[in-house]
Amino acid sequence: MRKDPADLSRRINYKFTRQEFLDQALTHRSARKKNNERLEFLGDSILSLVITGYLFNEFENAQEGELSRLRSSLVKGEKLAELARKINLGDYMVLGTGELKSGGFRRSSILADTLEAVMGAVYLDSDFERCRKVILALYEDELINLSSSTSFKDNKTQIQEYLQSRQLPLPKYRVVELTGNPHDQTFIVECAATGLDMVITGTGSSRRRAEQHAASRILEKIKDE
Repeated sequence: MRKDPADLSRRINYKFTRQEFLDQALTHRSARKKNNERLEFLGDSILSLVITGYLFNEFENAQEGELSRLRSSLVKGEKLAELARKINLGDYMVLGTGELKSGGFRRSSILADTLEAVMGAVYLDSDFERCRKVILALYEDELINLSSSTSFKDNKTQIQEYLQSRQLPLPKYRVVELTGNPHDQTFIVECAATGLDMVITGTGSSRRRAEQHAASRILEKIKDE
């Protein structure tokens, strides 16, 4: 039995103003004429742009080829299907009888296309910035753990390795402030690196993001010195 799309809205932390956008995004072409193919086209471009912007800003020293390779690994169909499964997207899709009987709700290609359509629907229902936040939250674990080469190790790992190589104490992180509404919170985290005589704060939409931001600021100070 198909689950209530409202539950999917909670999973992606976005409440639709116009429910028809979400309904269309979840409708496969096998079900009816008004389906998610156009929204898929839109969402594909938005996803690529958001991920491109993130990689460009996060990895300042990466060359074009490296950035392209990373983007490809994050927006390819298999990765999108993996993300779709994390939010149980297949439980909310509307499929035609044939696709339903053949297990279309589990098929990677359909899951990936539908996820793109949902992002397109979020964009139409809100704006680019809100859609960007939804996408980055969906990708949060993948982006934080991105370390395809030594130069791409996340900020916390780089700080840890730097301190360990000098036999200095590891940094300690703690949340010092939490602001905003439950669906749009901002974390402020303090990072105390006693071995470097530094106490730096970072902000982010989650604790992990705020910790990464604080670590990145410490790295910047280390490089400046």
